[in-house]
Amino acid sequence: MEVYIVGGAVRDDLLGLAAGDRDWVVVGASPEIMAARGFTPVGGDFPVFLHPRTHEEYALARTERKSGRGYRGFVFHAGPDVSLEDDLRRRDLTVNAIARAPGGALIDPLGGAADARARVLRHVGPAFVEDPVRLLRLARFAARFHDFSIAPETLSLCRALVRDGEVDALVPERVWQEFAKGLMTDHPGRMFDVLVACGALDRVAPGLVWNEDVAAGLAQGAARGLDLAQRHALLCRGSASGLQDRLRAPSACRDLARLLPGLLARLAAAGAAARDASAPTPVDGPAAWLALLESCDALRRPERFEALLAAADCVRGDVDPAAWMRRLAAARTVDAGAVARAAGGDPGRIRDEVRAARLRALQADI
Repeated sequence: MEVYIVGGAVRDDLLGLAAGDRDWVVVGASPEIMAARGFTPVGGDFPVFLHPRTHEEYALARTERKSGRGYRGFVFHAGPDVSLEDDLRRRDLTVNAIARAPGGALIDPLGGAADARARVLRHVGPAFVEDPVRLLRLARFAARFHDFSIAPETLSLCRALVRDGEVDALVPERVWQEFAKGLMTDHPGRMFDVLVACGALDRVAPGLVWNEDVAAGLAQGAARGLDLAQRHALLCRGSASGLQDRLRAPSACRDLARLLPGLLARLAAAGAAARDASAPTPVDGPAAWLALLESCDALRRPERFEALLAAADCVRGDVDPAAWMRRLAAARTVDAGAVARAAGGDPGRIRDEVRAARLRALQADI
């Protein structure tokens, strides 16, 4: 039985990047042998095991054969007769198809090390077009390794995946998984540039509007180290509402994506009023501030409101989150319970008096 480190850990070591999780390939073994040595099986579609002490993943070397459409349309074969080279040839990109032996020697039959030095993302072979997830992974790796070019022939295969309808078999959960990883890179916009370049964006995320304005806001979010929900909101701020159902993003991401456009609109109105002193109806001041806070449910969700402000500032650049959080703190000093008790339980009176108290607190903040 032979064991090799493969894939990302080897690639990142060659690039001088910090080591992440290690993936191992086992050659010359069977599921029965792995179980006898104390490994715990965890794989669904193919044999993957957890090491009894380190809990790292060890996969049996395997080959695959296309049996249907989509990324699930494969039959896998894993057994003692599958060589390391067989396993490497089924991978997506040459830079991910490098192995390292226990003694440190590289096994690189597909030229991945040379492509890493040349900063090129290149497909392993023609089977690239059999799995549409490889297109998403390529786009995500292009965002992570933003100084890498993409081989022209690899982009051609991506266009074939779109033209032949393979990308239409991608399920929303798989699309979101890759989007989430790509969004958290230092240059997330490149992922969407690649999807546009191969004609895939409208197919994997129908309704997503990708333009220079959206790209600039997302770039600012990445530069400022915003979290996934904030970056997702920046990505989706000009897109159709149905996109959220299509992507199946977590609720925290959906919430920010839903609220950000309204916040930006109110901030724009307030900014316009500040520049136009002759405006007949003031839209800046305590009443407007309270309306904005209420529209974002900021009084109950202050942490989320602060995250929204940071995202909005990536678009506008003049939001002043500290000032808004100070206003929110002032409005939250009102004891709604005490006001309700004094109002004698009349719902309409309670609502009006709580609002009046909050407006007074905001007025005092001016």
